[in-house]
Amino acid sequence: MTMPMRIQPIVESAVTSDNRHPAAEISRRIFRPWKIRREDVVGWLFVLPALTMYVVFVIVPFLSTIQYSFFKWNGVSPATWVGLKNYASIFQAPNLIGTVINAFLLVLWFSVIPVGLGLVVASVIHRVATGRLGEIARTVLFLPQVIPLVAAGIIWGWLLALPGLINQILKAFGLGMLTRAWLGDFDTALPAVGMVGIWVLLGFCIVLLLTGMSKVDPSLYESARIDGAGWFKEFMAITVPLLRYEIGVCLTVTVVAALAAFDIIWVTTAGGPGSSTSVPGVQIYILGFTQRAIGPASALAVMLMALVVLVIIPIQFLTKEIKQ
Repeated sequence: MTMPMRIQPIVESAVTSDNRHPAAEISRRIFRPWKIRREDVVGWLFVLPALTMYVVFVIVPFLSTIQYSFFKWNGVSPATWVGLKNYASIFQAPNLIGTVINAFLLVLWFSVIPVGLGLVVASVIHRVATGRLGEIARTVLFLPQVIPLVAAGIIWGWLLALPGLINQILKAFGLGMLTRAWLGDFDTALPAVGMVGIWVLLGFCIVLLLTGMSKVDPSLYESARIDGAGWFKEFMAITVPLLRYEIGVCLTVTVVAALAAFDIIWVTTAGGPGSSTSVPGVQIYILGFTQRAIGPASALAVMLMALVVLVIIPIQFLTKEIKQ
């Protein structure tokens, strides 16, 4: 009895050329012994040094910090388990909550202003300063980024002191009534530190945004000019939408710098006057190395890390969504 013509090819294709059923072939492929390729071994050998350093200096300290956050420990005597009491003590201390508020105020100075001002400056440089002049402008504006933050803090501490250059310039222009110890005044200490952050981070944002602008098709601007669009219209309709990915990177870097700030603040004000410039990074250092309260310091560090992640994830998500 012959099979119908429509069924016979299907049955014939169900058997492989070496008379093995497809199910047996799939099983052989799935359960065959795992083979190590030479390329994989070489690749892991190249990654191993960096991976080892990352595990030793990042992963292990991170896990240790989480562990210490559940103990009462002064760094010398045996540790005592206290559970979540260290985290509860942070919420019950008004000065610790104030440090978080100061950190979010620094986001305005370290992130919003550098990114917004960087967009404008980068657009002007891209439009006007081309060729050699543009390269010089990029280099000069990027220089603060390569200066160590401790050195930058010391320099600005001199400039903003009562006999510093800033006050001398104000006196020279007849504005002596405005002179003050900018880093020692309760009202101006945090904005003064914010100005230092703008000076440090502005060059990074400008260079990154300029790199993004160089990838924009010039024909888009030409079409907009033909339609009668001015500089501001081009900026809002073309430049900003096409640089949203670069803006997301700038926001990520600068927001992390604001929330995790330590070195600039410690060198310039050490968290003072009072607690007007105290941020979580400074408070973690004081708790851990001055008061030797390792548990609360570790708990605050864990909470700071969680806060940074909660702030950064939406930026990354929106950036990825827009880029797609």
